Amino acid sequence: MVSRPISNPPNPWASSHVEWLEEPPSAALEVREEQAKSILSENDSPDVGFRWSVNPYRGCFHACAYCYARPSHQYLGFGAGTDFDRKIVVKTNAPELLRASFGKPSWQGELIAFSGDTDCYQPLEASYGITRRCLEICAEFRNPVTIITKSAVIRRDVDVLARLAREARVRVMVSIPFARDELARAIEPGASAPSRRFDTLRILADAGVPTGVAIAPIIPGLNDPDVPEILERAHAAGARHAFIIMLRLPGEVLPVFRERIAAELAPERVRKIEHAIQELRGGTGTMNDSRFGARFRGQGPRWRAIEALFDLHRRRLGFASGREDDGDAAAPTTFRRPTRQLGLF
Repeated sequence: MVSRPISNPPNPWASSHVEWLEEPPSAALEVREEQAKSILSENDSPDVGFRWSVNPYRGCFHACAYCYARPSHQYLGFGAGTDFDRKIVVKTNAPELLRASFGKPSWQGELIAFSGDTDCYQPLEASYGITRRCLEICAEFRNPVTIITKSAVIRRDVDVLARLAREARVRVMVSIPFARDELARAIEPGASAPSRRFDTLRILADAGVPTGVAIAPIIPGLNDPDVPEILERAHAAGARHAFIIMLRLPGEVLPVFRERIAAELAPERVRKIEHAIQELRGGTGTMNDSRFGARFRGQGPRWRAIEALFDLHRRRLGFASGREDDGDAAAPTTFRRPTRQLGLF
């Protein structure tokens, strides 16, 4: 699908949106708009708990050094490094496509995951509002939804999320891999600070929206000691679901990750992190494992120790057990197509 560059894209740091955002970017942001052909992406990976996802944006301003979605930007003719962070494609017709999909007899109301690829609440959402419009359609049709995000922009949509919680089914997983704002800023510079993400969990939970925390990814030697504190703070903020995922470094993600940690951390710490990643990937010198069933989990005694640490504190705090990012995909659907008569009430 051909996208067209926008000469004067909406500014998410305008005064009407700034309460959800942090500092404006130091690098120029290039925005392209496209009329997508479809919006529901079908997943057949056994490693994730949902079949359908919606991704309103290609590329992600959050600029997380470890983002596994980076190679997908190359299919657009862009690079997986800074192009992924600053050349963002917006699917402006996503809500219309979603409504059309819900109107088809073949749609049975299965769970839809938002941010199966890039974050649906990255800063441009503050001005475009595409994710919100999609969620309003999900609420209208009572279609089950699960969301994962690193962004405080989701606070703006607490009203529609609360409606989904009352009338359909929704779960919001906030990804918080670091306990300290400073370290998070070095590795995921465009995302909301962890302190704001914990506040976001509290705001959503207070509104009756089921929430959880994703400690994703686990970067051994860097953030694995943060697991108990993250779980403690997330639980205090109202989260009741939790999961962890091992760092993935496919294709062109590895050099981006290496370059970032080399720029932000001391050389000795960088060596320890790389050695730890290799250890959790089987000790063969590789830093990635693309096999289904192994991509999101490590190997060996160190990974088992991380899992045991997570499980100990998860049980102590009373978090739900198991992988909980699927939003109960197997539960009966609440989906129904509005009728003219229902629209009167």
